[in-house]
Formats: sequence, C-alpha cells, structure tokens
Amino acid sequence: MNKTGKSAIKPRMAVEKLFWKDPYLTHCTAKVMSVENDMITLSHTVAYAFEGGQQSDIGTIGGFEILQARRDGFEIFYTIPENHTLCLGDSVEICIDWEKRYRVMKLHFAAELVLELVYQNYGHPEKIGANITYDKARVDFAWEGNISSTFNFLDAKLAEMIASDYKIICDFDDVENEHRFWQIEGFAQVPCGGTHIKSTKEIGGLTLKRVNPGKGKERIEIYLAD
Repeated sequence: MNKTGKSAIKPRMAVEKLFWKDPYLTHCTAKVMSVENDMITLSHTVAYAFEGGQQSDIGTIGGFEILQARRDGFEIFYTIPENHTLCLGDSVEICIDWEKRYRVMKLHFAAELVLELVYQNYGHPEKIGANITYDKARVDFAWEGNISSTFNFLDAKLAEMIASDYKIICDFDDVENEHRFWQIEGFAQVPCGGTHIKSTKEIGGLTLKRVNPGKGKERIEIYLAD
C-alpha cells in the first residue's frame, strides 16, 4: 500500500498501444494495472505519450484529467490529479480529445514529408530538432544560409503529394522492440513511432515559414491552412 492507501504494484507487462492499431480510435475501456500516488499504468490505451517531438494526447482516464503521459521503455505512465479514486484492477474508460489528435496527426505527417523532401533533395542535412503541437510543427536543420530558398520546391512537391492522395502504410519492422515505420510506396520508408493519417490528402493545405534560431541553424515551421 502507498501513503494514500491505494494499492501499488509494478506492471507485469507493457501497455497495449491501441493508438498504433487504430490512430482514429478516440476511447477504449482498460484495466488499471498499477497505482502509485498520482501515477498509474493501464492494460491498454488510446492516449499517446510524448515521443519523437509529437505532443501527448489530452483526455481523461476514468473521468480524471490526464496531466502527463510519459513513456519509459515499453510502458506508459499517466499522471492524473492527486485526489483521484482509481484503484488497482479498476475498469476505466480512456477518452482523448479527437480535435487535437487529428490536427497533430496531420501536422506530424506534414513535418515527415518536409523532412524527407529536404533529405532527398538537399544532401540529407542533419536534423537537430523537431516538435509537433496543436498549432504548428517545426523541423530544425544544421544549415548554412537561408532555408526559405527551398520553399518554392517544397510548396510545389507538398501540394502535388497532397493532391495525389497517397496511401500511408504504417506497421512494425520489429514487433518485439516496438520499432515502427511509415511508408509511401515509391517515395520513402521511414522509422517512426508516432500516430499517422491514412492518406496524404487528409493534410489539406499547408503554409511554411522560415525561422533562424541561431548561426548554422535553420527552422521550417509548418502550419495547416485552416
């Protein structure tokens, strides 16, 4: 028992990540596998935890707000309010904010396309940062000069790929170690553990913006054309 009187055990197995099986799933029912004060683990989940620059989902577990979602190895630890009433073995409903999830998925894949187009056409410069939120995505490169010189090319290629409605394939290349990838046939296969849309057309229109974070660094910010 912990100091709050709630049972606490270490989970015997990692959470089943339903957001990979179906990133369009917005809720599920799961069992509470461990409770330690305000931190819990689950048998399975639809709530994505921050990784690779992609922002965590927001939502609720058993009606309690998800304050933080942290991945550690194969497990996801969720922080909920301290005054929660969840106990080991409880059956709970996990719900996520679909509007945020879908915007993040579209921005995430837009950033993946920008990154891959830059890699393929501009000498594979070093990526030095990335972040995807509800408002925008960004990709940072080690780059001398002004990266906006690429924008005419990138704008045209992105518009072409979105209009072509390419199917996006997502799967494991190593199930045991949870290594995943996305693929567009004839374009690229890229390691990535995020959540992805089904086709490029879902992205809609995009706007690119150049930011200079410092000497030898260039940033491309990506916005959905709402």
